[in-house]
Amino acid sequence: MEREKNLELLLTRYPELEGLREELYRAEALLRASFAAGNKLLVGGNGGSAADSEHMVGELMKSFAFRRRVPEAFRKKLTEQGGARGERLAEMLEGALPAIAITGHDALTSAFGNDTDWKFAMAQQVYGYGREGDVLLAISTSGNSENLLNAAETARALGLKVIALTGKTGGALAKLADVSLIVPRQETYQIQELHLPIYHALCLALEDRFFGEEVSK
Repeated sequence: MEREKNLELLLTRYPELEGLREELYRAEALLRASFAAGNKLLVGGNGGSAADSEHMVGELMKSFAFRRRVPEAFRKKLTEQGGARGERLAEMLEGALPAIAITGHDALTSAFGNDTDWKFAMAQQVYGYGREGDVLLAISTSGNSENLLNAAETARALGLKVIALTGKTGGALAKLADVSLIVPRQETYQIQELHLPIYHALCLALEDRFFGEEVSK
C-alpha cells in the first residue's frame, strides 16, 4: 500500500530512524483510525516546534503531494446552490484532514496567559477543542515542556490519544503518550531536523490513504 511506501521511504532516507519503525507505524495507524472516524488532530509545540505544528496542519488541511478534489456530491451541491460562484468554489476547494494547531489564537492564549497562567494555555485549548477519539500530537525536543505536559494530561482525561514527537530520552511526555517517537539525537536543532521528515512522512501516508484512490480514478 502507498502508506507503507511513504513510511518505508522515510526509513530508507533516514536509516537512523529505523529504531522508530514500530512506533512510526503505530502513530500512522492511530491517526488514520481517528480521521476515518470523523475526528480531528490537535498539534502543539514551542518555538521551532510551534512552527512545526503549524507546518503539519498546513499539510493536512490542504493538498500536499497531489491535488485533492472535494467529493462529487459536494461539488454538485455547491454548483446548484451558488451558480458561477459555486462552480468556482467546487474547483478551488481541496479535501482536508481536520487539524488545529494549539500554538496560535493570540487573543485567546494571551488572555488566558495574562489572566491565569501561560503554562496552561495549550491545555485550555485541548479542553475546548478536544473530543473523545481525537488525537493530540505534542512536539517537544526535550519531552519536558510543562505546557505540553499539561496539554497531554488534559487530553488523556478527555479520552484523546496522545502522540509524542520528541528527542533525547523522551522526557516525561513520552511516559504520558500512547505512541512515542523519540528521535536519536541530543541537540535541539538536530532533533528538529529529524522531526520534519517524520511528520512529512505521516502526512504523505495519510493523504494517500484518504485521497489517493480518488486521484487514481
